[in-house]
Amino acid sequence: MRCQWVVCASFLVLLPLTVWSKPVISPSGPHIVVPKKGKLELSCHDNATASQLKWGNDRNRKLEIKVEEGGVASVRVSAVQAYHMGRYTCVNIITKEQSSIYVFVKDSENAFHRTMVNNILVRAGEDCVIPCLVTNPEITSLTLETCDRQPLPSGMSFHSNFERGIIINDTTEEYEGCYVCTAQLSGNKVTSSLYTVDVQLAPELPPVITLSQKDVIILKAGEQFELTCSSTNVNPEFSLKWDFPLTAHPNVSQTSHILPGSRGYKRSTSLLIATVKKSDSGTYRCHALNEKGSSDATLHLDVRSQGFIKMLGSPGPVQADVREGESFSLKVEFDAYPPPHSLSWSYNNKRLLNTTEHVITVHHRKYRYTSELRLVRVLGSEGGIYEFSANHEDASVAHLFHVYVNSKPVIVAHEGPVDGQVRCIAAGYPVPKISWYVCELPHTRCSLLPNATHWETTEVTILSESPFGRSEVESRLNVTKEHAQFHTLECVASTEGEEAYTLFSISERVVPHKLFTPLLTGMLATGAFLVLFLVVLLYKYMQKPKFQIQWKVIESINGNNYIYIDPLQLPYDIKWEFPRQKLRFGKTLGSGAFGKVVRATAYGLCSVDTVTTVAVKMLKPNAHSTEKEALMSELKVLSYLGNHVNIVNLLGACTVGGPILVITEYCCYGDLLNFLRRKRQSFLNSQVGDGYYRNISNQTEPTSRDVTGPGYMPMHPSEKERSSQSDEIDELSLDAEDLLSFSYQVAKGMEYITSKNCIHRDLAARNVLLTHGRVAKICDFGLARDITTDASYVLRGNARLPVKWMSPESIFDCIYTFESDVWSYGILLWEIFSL
Repeated sequence: MRCQWVVCASFLVLLPLTVWSKPVISPSGPHIVVPKKGKLELSCHDNATASQLKWGNDRNRKLEIKVEEGGVASVRVSAVQAYHMGRYTCVNIITKEQSSIYVFVKDSENAFHRTMVNNILVRAGEDCVIPCLVTNPEITSLTLETCDRQPLPSGMSFHSNFERGIIINDTTEEYEGCYVCTAQLSGNKVTSSLYTVDVQLAPELPPVITLSQKDVIILKAGEQFELTCSSTNVNPEFSLKWDFPLTAHPNVSQTSHILPGSRGYKRSTSLLIATVKKSDSGTYRCHALNEKGSSDATLHLDVRSQGFIKMLGSPGPVQADVREGESFSLKVEFDAYPPPHSLSWSYNNKRLLNTTEHVITVHHRKYRYTSELRLVRVLGSEGGIYEFSANHEDASVAHLFHVYVNSKPVIVAHEGPVDGQVRCIAAGYPVPKISWYVCELPHTRCSLLPNATHWETTEVTILSESPFGRSEVESRLNVTKEHAQFHTLECVASTEGEEAYTLFSISERVVPHKLFTPLLTGMLATGAFLVLFLVVLLYKYMQKPKFQIQWKVIESINGNNYIYIDPLQLPYDIKWEFPRQKLRFGKTLGSGAFGKVVRATAYGLCSVDTVTTVAVKMLKPNAHSTEKEALMSELKVLSYLGNHVNIVNLLGACTVGGPILVITEYCCYGDLLNFLRRKRQSFLNSQVGDGYYRNISNQTEPTSRDVTGPGYMPMHPSEKERSSQSDEIDELSLDAEDLLSFSYQVAKGMEYITSKNCIHRDLAARNVLLTHGRVAKICDFGLARDITTDASYVLRGNARLPVKWMSPESIFDCIYTFESDVWSYGILLWEIFSL
């Protein structure tokens, strides 16, 4: 019996050991190595039935399981691939006991398992697994390097695992980058694929919310309401949502994007109500949530049926007292929507402007407006009613201020004794009280003496009275012979403790009042004579001939009506500027009342090393502003015309750092009029035969290669001049061919001037210059000619005009056209051929 109990006890002890033992995997060991495309066979058994065993792997791939007799579950793969590598586990689904084995798929070409995942996203603070799995357990020294072979980030720690790869501990933002796994195999270094690690930051605080509008929004019914709520987070794992009144039905939209140049995300959600109603009024709340908590932002919408203006403070007129000479401010504060169209201050119904005496300022913050009127050093006459008014299309409001200016009493006038009466006028606010005191002492304030006599008078007249400020009052006192014992009479004006006084000497002889004394009569006569003298001088000055620039630039033509451009309005290009220190002046070529033309030498006008003879037009020291404007106008007209072989071209100018200088071409033979007179005796009066022909239009035009500096036209001397600078006199004779050439050249020059919409108005032989080669150039001496002594210019009104050369319409109607220049050209032809 005892033996049976021992057998039963032994069976009970062995039974749990048999039932709860782990499954056994064959082949045994921690891992096995199978070559790529080789055959894999794994079997698992325990004392359970085969149906209770289940195979699985860490990649969750479906396995082909075969159940054999004797409770054995097998896994067979006929051609192993790289993806079959991993840990295989056999589990007893009843007892949950399990066993596992790791399978290496050995690849002779790849020491590391190739994976499709090369970008690894990990949250900051967590471990980062780089899945560089080895295919051969014989690999040693598995480690981590950066792709560019730079040192690993400071503080990085990691460990390796054949089944998982490289595990980086406690990932931080600085660990972001490109990494590669390396190892040693058979003495050689092997590397894995490249892996990019992106670290996703974790928020430390709840999200921060910003609203496009704050606190309170006031709108009129029918207007549009739009509100945007924005929030940022270090990662995209956060949300935004709205809470709004149940009666409101807004359109909600949402956008998200990555913040440029930073490691963050921004999310925005917008509410839109195209036309608001009063039922849309209420509180609108934006709610943001992330893993650290939530945040709220609210706004109250107030929808009104119409706009409003509401004054703050006392509704009635405000009384303000100020002393004369002091500065003080009137201030109003009000709420309004929509913004007022007009804000103004007025004084006694007259609108005030913003000046140094009345400084008006307006400030507003959302719907709250503040306006201030500062009165600087208030005058006694500035008391009164000041009004502030504001309005828009729905409402208007006004606020009154009653300003009382307290001013010290002053004696504004006093007179007497005249015909036995003295007169005293005082001003101040409140209205001053006038008292009279007499005493025997001369030039003494009687009111300060204990024995002074106080006189009362009922003759008090208010001359002017203001309820808010300074008023004037007059008091008269009759002085009789009974007062002869007294010497001094004092008028005292007093108000609120302030006094003003004036003294009268009543012991002096009473002088009857006369209006027109001899002294006054003499002064008036002298003044009248001086005024008459000044009027005559002004008339003479206005009749004095004024210089006028002859060039006229046309803006538009309507029939015979020409509209001219003011030459001062023409542009002036700074490229014409020439350093005045590079000019050396010589003899005067021509001189007028206010200007002159001087021969000069210009250094570096065309290029650095060139020396050019030029003509410089300038003003005399006695020139007035009108002459300065005329010379500047001529400079602008010449720059506007540009270069032509038959006009005196502009070479440069000096307009800054001194008087205005106009630099033009120098014409060595002078003007055509004197040239013809000099050649009159040597003129060859030969007939041009019918068979004779010459192309007089073949003039030498300036070429682009002659222009060596910006804005300048160089003057190249002739071959003869290069060898000898001494001959500036043309010794050749003159014939009819020369006269025809002069006529043609002037015509070409005028044709160019007309093409530039310009009228000369003073075309004559005296305004045509000649230079080497007998080239004719049109000019205008203008300021440099003394027209007061030139018989060619006749005084007409307040101007001297070249009447002989003017067309009839120019003489009688002051009309200047292109045709009037043609008339002058005809007179010029007469000058040329009549010699």
